[in-house]
Amino acid sequence: MHPVSLESFTKKYKALLEERLRDAVGSLETPENLAKAMLYSLEAGGKRIRPLLVFAVIDAFGKDPIHGLDAAAAIEMVHTYSLIHDDLPSMDDDDLRRGKPTNHKVFGEATAILAGDALLTLSFRIIAEMPEGSASDKVKLALITRLSTAAGANGMVGGQVADMEGEHRKLTLEQMEYIHIHKTGKLLEYSIIAGAEIAGATAAQKEILAKFAYHIGLAFQIRDDILDLEGTEETIGKPVGSDTANEKSTYPALLGLDGAKQALQDHLHSAKDALESTGLQVGVLSQITDLIGLRNH
Repeated sequence: MHPVSLESFTKKYKALLEERLRDAVGSLETPENLAKAMLYSLEAGGKRIRPLLVFAVIDAFGKDPIHGLDAAAAIEMVHTYSLIHDDLPSMDDDDLRRGKPTNHKVFGEATAILAGDALLTLSFRIIAEMPEGSASDKVKLALITRLSTAAGANGMVGGQVADMEGEHRKLTLEQMEYIHIHKTGKLLEYSIIAGAEIAGATAAQKEILAKFAYHIGLAFQIRDDILDLEGTEETIGKPVGSDTANEKSTYPALLGLDGAKQALQDHLHSAKDALESTGLQVGVLSQITDLIGLRNH
């Protein structure tokens, strides 16, 4: 089988994802302004790495990635809700996201909060209503259970709280990794394991893929920290140096810029090693790993 390029894979499945997101929000009987706020952030762009991971894992098993469309849409909704809330004045207080005014700057804080709430709750409904041909009831239940864990107090929300509590003080490497494994890594891991669940992976395969997820989750955050120092507002879509301004502990601050870059490469290599040990068709997943390590926004 000839290798699939990430560009063609992304073009195909991003288009399907964008349509699914619009349809899901468009089908709601809800105030027009709320739907506009939901779509404003959903359609703000981004590489859609989490949905692509869902599709790519299913593809690695030789199954049709379209079976992961609803799970991919759900995880993008959860991710988008988290960004809307992260940007609020009571959290990170950001005015720009992906080069556009943040949700609360356009729709006001109350509507932004509620748009995030609506996206979070809609994500669970979308998974529950996945067609039987894509996921059995047993798989749907597993996906909902895993998503509630990854997004909640044991995952992203817990990591966000630890992140806020860590501001204005120097953290250890272990404390920083706890924050990023939970705040960023758990949703990335969910995307990967969701794809594996849909594809019918064995427990052993899911264990290896969880190791892959661990390393790309940390690589993702280290690259973020590096971009906060080396990027430009035009490329990363938000003000540079915000971590320093907010007195956040970062990998470059703890390890030095060169040390952070080495840690990034170490995690990328470990992620690739885990992929190779699966014995699956991991061409697209390997390219996504490179994308995480080389992205400029």
